[in-house]
Amino acid sequence: MQYFTALKIGEKRVKEAREYLNKVSNGQAMPALALRDNKSNVWEPVGEENLYSVLNDAGGYVLTDVSGYMIVLCDKNGISKAIVRGLNIERRDAIVKTLQIDNTVEYKGQVTLPV
Repeated sequence: MQYFTALKIGEKRVKEAREYLNKVSNGQAMPALALRDNKSNVWEPVGEENLYSVLNDAGGYVLTDVSGYMIVLCDKNGISKAIVRGLNIERRDAIVKTLQIDNTVEYKGQVTLPV
């Protein structure tokens, strides 16, 4: 797939994921990655599916200037599409509960975050 075609598809998927995460997090979501990093010259957009993962500093993830928890919407390969950072336990649990009510499946693998 051509780079710009893959990017446009990926940007659309990121936008949809961010809009959904904004809905459940009171507008705190940020966009993440639009393309899969496959270590080759083949360009692929991030996947269509939305899975969620909960991350924290203890899991080896560096949450930069914001401590607490991060909720990530990602594809089936763990490529992040939208993120919410700096959540306390109560806020994390409330968002996860909403995601579960919406039948969003938890992703339990390694998540790829934007650098």
